[in-house]
Amino acid sequence: MVSIGLLIRLYARPGQGAAVAEFLEGAVPIVDQEPWTTAFFAMRMGPSEFGIFNAFPDEASRQAHISGHAAQALFAQGEALFSQPPSVEPVDIISTKLPSGAGEFQPVS
Repeated sequence: MVSIGLLIRLYARPGQGAAVAEFLEGAVPIVDQEPWTTAFFAMRMGPSEFGIFNAFPDEASRQAHISGHAAQALFAQGEALFSQPPSVEPVDIISTKLPSGAGEFQPVS
């Protein structure tokens, strides 16, 4: 069961939208190595606005993700891809519906 998450907002630099989308698709194998990350969604909300939503069973799992390879890769892109630093918001999850096999992450083409 998941009870908490992270909502991350990303804003691409002009002309970097495709590169941000490619970066987010490439994050799947990194997050897949995190058994504590129950769910990962990368989304595009506009030409230059992107987001990531992650869900976790507990605070220790969320903190492990924050200090893990996926977060390091995200912040390493910094000025190259993003017009401002990623906005990371911790959230409490009120209710869920997760598919069976929720740990099997695949990029959506």
